[in-house]
Amino acid sequence: MAAILPAQAPKKQEPLNAFQMLGLVGEIGTMIAIPAVLFGFGGAYLDKSFGTSPLFVILGLAIALIASSLAVWHRIQTLLVAS
Repeated sequence: MAAILPAQAPKKQEPLNAFQMLGLVGEIGTMIAIPAVLFGFGGAYLDKSFGTSPLFVILGLAIALIASSLAVWHRIQTLLVAS
């Protein structure tokens, strides 16, 4: 018969050191900057092509804001769950 083992408590993750924190700051900065640049320039290109001056830039930046917010939230949640 198999022995029943007591439930093991999840291991706590050690606190991040300074280099890991700097890496996290860079990662979050990249999560914010890349969508803003891509959707901003994409919107500017579409505005120039269709002659709809600020419409697609504003729409692109709004999409970038939502995408960046979700990415940062997801990354922070993975850190909180692991600790």
